[in-house]
Amino acid sequence: MSGAPTVSSTLTRQAMAYVLAGGRGTRLMEMTEVRAKPAVYFGGKFRIIDFALSNALNSGIRRIAVATQYRAHSLIRHMQRGWNFFRPERNETFDILPASQRVSDQWYVGTADAVWQNADILQDYETRFVVVLAGDHIYKMDYELMLQQHVEQGADVTVGCLEVPRLEARGFGVIAVDEHDRIIDFVEKPDDPPPMPGRADLALASMGIYVFNTDFLVEVLRQDAADPNSSHDFGKDIIPALVKTAKAVAHPFSRSAIRPSPDAPPYWRDVGTIDSYFAANIDLTEVVPDLDLYDHSWPIWTYSEMNAPAKFVHDEQGRRGGATSSLVAGGCVISGSTIWRTLLFNRVRINSYSQVELGVIMPDVTIGRRVRLRNVIVDRGVTIPEGLVVGEDPEIDAQRFRRSEAGVCLITQKMIDRLSET
Repeated sequence: MSGAPTVSSTLTRQAMAYVLAGGRGTRLMEMTEVRAKPAVYFGGKFRIIDFALSNALNSGIRRIAVATQYRAHSLIRHMQRGWNFFRPERNETFDILPASQRVSDQWYVGTADAVWQNADILQDYETRFVVVLAGDHIYKMDYELMLQQHVEQGADVTVGCLEVPRLEARGFGVIAVDEHDRIIDFVEKPDDPPPMPGRADLALASMGIYVFNTDFLVEVLRQDAADPNSSHDFGKDIIPALVKTAKAVAHPFSRSAIRPSPDAPPYWRDVGTIDSYFAANIDLTEVVPDLDLYDHSWPIWTYSEMNAPAKFVHDEQGRRGGATSSLVAGGCVISGSTIWRTLLFNRVRINSYSQVELGVIMPDVTIGRRVRLRNVIVDRGVTIPEGLVVGEDPEIDAQRFRRSEAGVCLITQKMIDRLSET
């Protein structure tokens, strides 16, 4: 297994993971009306933030801090329930850091400011390194290998990078490097992205993952906080400045990605739109998906709710409970209905004579009798009325629900309630 965790590592035991989890996630539309993007459900059981947190834990990091801001209640509640197993007497800590105007009268105004406002906490723990992470991406990565490169190359900052087709990199912050991985330029959304050395077809795009020596980071943030012209953001201000004034090194994701097999491609997804979120979830129903959720050597940790086993009932012609190529969580009841290439989160009930195809059904949803759903995301707690049909008439779907460019319908309880009013 590539990148197996090294529990005895001295580098990860000297590091703190600082997770930035305050994103609004506005492109997910109604899914983030009541929750931050890192708190959005994913994969039939998890929240998006569980992936960054699990990577840190599996890598051997035992000090973790999470900065929250927008619509943080469900995110904080999830972490309090599912990530409360750290033991201070073993030098393990898990800090939740809501924006609280600790050093000024402002909330977090940028990613760098979200770290600066808690710089005293970083220093109190006396860690040697800080691994800054985004809390809203889906991937598996061994941060230990990135820390090793950081130390071996004597870097001031090491930047995690995705290797992407060069022409597709136009929508990213692109990093130009020399043959020793030293960053020589950082270009935001260039028309002609600089290629990787020896790979004219690929470019390096920033992942928003950074490794710093703690003391160096605090001093850099101190200077940035005093600059009235800065937007106090790592990607816009901190990293471009350090490329010019310090030793900035790139760490290609392929070197530390956790993969189901050595020849499998590195897996990283930004599930920031309805279509990308839907596709990443539905991909998990493949026989051998690119993201392996069943790897016990690199588990994704989360809050495990106490639910009864999933149940499939009725076995008669036209009324048979069944699931094909689907993920079904605990507490679900599929009663005389069928699902195909669908994810059911906890406690979903689907009543008789209904069909769900290509669905992402969040917890506590009840689907009535004789319902047909296709290409849908159903938000938590929705009750789908008897006989509703979605995914067969694009014009009607667009009038009733949030329909994406790819034809995926997002359904919330407010949308269902409006149906009964008309």
